[in-house]
Amino acid sequence: MLVLLRMTIGIHFYTEGTEKRESGSWTAKPFFANAKGPFAEQYREMVWDWDGSYRLSQKQIMVQFASFREQAGSHYGFSGPQKAEAQKNYAKAIELYEWAIAENASDLEEFEKGRDWMKGVTVNSSVKDIPAGVGSLGGQRATLIRDWQSKGAGALGAIDKIWDNYEVDQNGIATKEQRQAAGYLRMIKPRTADIDTSQIDLIVPYFDIAIGLCLMFGFFTPVAALAAAGFLGSVFLSQLPPASGPGSTYYQLIEAMACLVIAGTAAGRFAGIDYFIQLLIRRVWGDERVKS
Repeated sequence: MLVLLRMTIGIHFYTEGTEKRESGSWTAKPFFANAKGPFAEQYREMVWDWDGSYRLSQKQIMVQFASFREQAGSHYGFSGPQKAEAQKNYAKAIELYEWAIAENASDLEEFEKGRDWMKGVTVNSSVKDIPAGVGSLGGQRATLIRDWQSKGAGALGAIDKIWDNYEVDQNGIATKEQRQAAGYLRMIKPRTADIDTSQIDLIVPYFDIAIGLCLMFGFFTPVAALAAAGFLGSVFLSQLPPASGPGSTYYQLIEAMACLVIAGTAAGRFAGIDYFIQLLIRRVWGDERVKS
């Protein structure tokens, strides 16, 4: 039964990791942005550029786009005409950026005003425009946050599309031979926090795959199971109190508890590589020392 449990969870982690990696567009942003409960603010701040301060700074965007233009030129070894095309793409992207800012100017004005409030958000009886039926302070806080986010959603969504299209356009200048020789160039997002989704999105797919393989083959099973339990526990904590239904995090809690069972037993020594590791340790250090 322990082997079946270990294998099932291992396959689950492995398939989740491969799907995330192969999609190329998976992001933890919705997970962190929609967190609730006592840790919601900490989760929210792990979203890349959660308050829009980077994307709404034209100076920083211009520097980022210009830097990527030069990176693409060096990466592929652009010729003179290709560099001129890269400059055109840059000018077009900045023009679209300025249009997105102007088109959403009124909403962005309110969004900018609310940023300082968001960083030290508090809710009290003096807060106005709270919809009827929102009785708790937590409910008021969540409603205000959603309203604030909606003000910046239009502009930030447009900027995200401009960012993605700019990356595609600059890579599209390269010839087939240049792409085959150098590979696709990603425009890396600069960190806006010590740990944010710009790093998490890159790590999680490979974390899932590594945990899945370790559990399937019974390799360093206690360590892998504890890491899996911690990961699943963080998902559960992001949705406190957990709700029922398809979006419930009770599923993650149950799987986390199963991982703790695997970590606390010799699950990897049954039909697993841990059996041979344990055998090697006993031969090197002796049975009595291992038991102690």
